[in-house]
Amino acid sequence: MKNTDVKDENLKPSNGNYDAGNITALEGLEAVRKRPAMYIGTTDVKGLHHLVWEVVDNSIDEHLAGYCTRVDVIIHEDNSITVQDDGRGIPVGMHPKLKKSALEVVMTVLHAGGKFDKDTYKVSGGLHGVGVSCVNALSVKLRAEVHREGKVYEQEYSRGKPLYEVREIGTSEKTGTKVTFQPDPEIFDSLVYKYDTLATRLRELAFLNKGLTLTITDERELDDDGKPRSEVFYSEGGLKEFVQFLDESRAKLIEEPIHVTGREDNVEVEVAMQYNTSYSEHVFSYVNNINTVEGGTHVNGFRRAVSRVLGVFAEQSGMTAKSKVSLTAEDFREGLTAVVSVKVPEPQFKGQTKSELGNSEVTGIVSRAVGEKLKEYVEEHPVEAKRIIEKVILAATARQAARKAREMVQRKNALTGGGLPGKLADCASKDASISELFLVEGDSAGGTAKQGRDRHFQAILPLRGKILNVEKALEHKIYENEEIKNIFTALGITIQEGEHGERVLNIEKLRYHKIIIMCDADVDGSHITTLILTFFFRYMKPLIELGYVYIAAPPLYMVRKGKQFRYCWTEEERKEAIAAYSNGENDTSVKVQRYKGLGEMNADQLWETTMDPNTRILRRVTIEDAAEADRIFSMLMGDEVPPRRAFIEANAKYAKVDV
Repeated sequence: MKNTDVKDENLKPSNGNYDAGNITALEGLEAVRKRPAMYIGTTDVKGLHHLVWEVVDNSIDEHLAGYCTRVDVIIHEDNSITVQDDGRGIPVGMHPKLKKSALEVVMTVLHAGGKFDKDTYKVSGGLHGVGVSCVNALSVKLRAEVHREGKVYEQEYSRGKPLYEVREIGTSEKTGTKVTFQPDPEIFDSLVYKYDTLATRLRELAFLNKGLTLTITDERELDDDGKPRSEVFYSEGGLKEFVQFLDESRAKLIEEPIHVTGREDNVEVEVAMQYNTSYSEHVFSYVNNINTVEGGTHVNGFRRAVSRVLGVFAEQSGMTAKSKVSLTAEDFREGLTAVVSVKVPEPQFKGQTKSELGNSEVTGIVSRAVGEKLKEYVEEHPVEAKRIIEKVILAATARQAARKAREMVQRKNALTGGGLPGKLADCASKDASISELFLVEGDSAGGTAKQGRDRHFQAILPLRGKILNVEKALEHKIYENEEIKNIFTALGITIQEGEHGERVLNIEKLRYHKIIIMCDADVDGSHITTLILTFFFRYMKPLIELGYVYIAAPPLYMVRKGKQFRYCWTEEERKEAIAAYSNGENDTSVKVQRYKGLGEMNADQLWETTMDPNTRILRRVTIEDAAEADRIFSMLMGDEVPPRRAFIEANAKYAKVDV
């Protein structure tokens, strides 16, 4: 079937009616408050933000159905959230089977919503109707306001239970739904919303849903004029603009992204791709606006088309024969930035987290759509196509050099027995689940850490100076770097080549399940931490995804008076300690030591503040949003200066300077 451009009317249901009869109820809410993690993943800060996504997803589904053009998100001073849209408004009529308002059914019954009625929504994201009722169950209070059929209706709830029947409160010329909720302190570890986390996802949704306006307003933070912090996200170009945004800090090989749109068997396909001079692949995928971080059949179809079409062009142009290198599918990925988005009526995901698409038919659909467009592109842009193939040939050459470098590292390890670096002070335990490896800045601090550690389960690997910036280095240069070789061998990790020439991380013999980066609390220490994190993000991402990578948090201050002393990790704690020890403003006995280096502490101090599991603070490194993390790493560590300068200027006001 021939692919055609996606048009808005394709997303509209065959029946524009949306009333009480469209709401399908499957079961009740009983288990949500008992086991919230089963429904929203976690009850930490990630789960807290997930509540917002579930409400926003309902508005996005209205947009996909062709009825919503704007979604507003407001963070109130008390960290309650309002999400408002201009969709059709949730139905309020009596549900034919349950004999109560459809609004109450949607808000209080698990698996209830219009998403189960194919005439109401052709495609949808969210948790298949679980979302908004879960938000209600996990909120100490929630208010739903519906503008529909010329009237305004409301209902309020507490921990999922309605406080009164749905009631009419006025008239209105507009339509839409407004939900305001306050997360329950009995459920969540933290109740403080992060503006940047919400803004990043809303920006992403704007790219994925061109023509939809999304706004965020933070009433907790006011400017000099007393106006709250706010941003508006809107994209006319969709994924094409998304790729340009992601690639703003990389030197591009082709002037404009290659843009693909298609439709086959009710599956909508949109892809944007661009090549740049970097050494990494940057591919992000979505199904019905859900970020499929582990890819799936849609990504497989995309990659199949890229290697097939570009491989044929490389062979027919004679470029591969001239270079005398054999190309693999992996070679076509280096320097490629792409966003693959599909809309699938009945997506089949692998696992509860929806991180990988399993629909086998989508592979062929995406492959045909991308292949057709890419073939057309190389025919019409031979100069740009040859530039891409030159990059691919360089990638193949570098891949062969990297393989030799890896083999040398791994052969050396085998020849020298255990192969552990000489600078590594290993722990006695062989149980990886309890063993910790500290990557410590400098030999001096490393020596102190070796003296202060618990030798049973804590290992120390001192790193000399700043490790290689892997964002700017060819892969074989990375394996030749002494400090990076030491990290690989200390961890017991090897790299293998997959069936398509791709890099495969083998962590079966991983020796530690806590890898802790411990650097000085100054500018140089922050730089070294960023370099190490860049290395893990690009070459050992599974360790981050498994939750094995941490950053140590040495104290910034010690406040002492006589024999009394207190360690402080924040400016607020420092002020509290001074106030606790002070006898007034004229008390000159306020001695404060600012720690800028780990070497300023002796072994006992380093142990009790930074290494003792009973008292230390560790920050686990997570990837909340892969696309944004990828963009930030490229911007901070790449070659392009203007985006980095713009980022620093925009965020300078948040920086704290030691005087």
